[in-house]
Amino acid sequence: QVQLVESGGGLVQPGGSLRLSCAASGSTLDYYAVGWFRQAPGKEREGVSCISSSDGSTYYAASVKGRFTISRDDAKNTVYLQMNTLKPEDTAVYYCALILDLRITTVQDMCVTTDPENDMDYWGKGTLVTVSP
Repeated sequence: QVQLVESGGGLVQPGGSLRLSCAASGSTLDYYAVGWFRQAPGKEREGVSCISSSDGSTYYAASVKGRFTISRDDAKNTVYLQMNTLKPEDTAVYYCALILDLRITTVQDMCVTTDPENDMDYWGKGTLVTVSP
């Protein structure tokens, strides 16, 4: 059983930056694609950014491309999401999730699924990011 713990959320002003971390225990991340998803109040959970284990390929949602950067440190069993130039519309609970790499064709498949809650193998409990003056 894999446990995922997100950290790094908080309150930040528009234009500011945060770095989220997702630390995994119970298994190595070597065979998993890892994704960051977010859910704002009253909205569905959406894929923000995903990274594969096989070739390190990445995917970003259009709303965050150029502002967010996903990275992974398999030696530390941790994945990061660097978020820059934050906007109020980035306010949400951010979750990390894992899916076995062999279950997806491309890393985009992980991020654009319409049923992320059921498609992923593991979820963290989330960390709240609030962007407000």
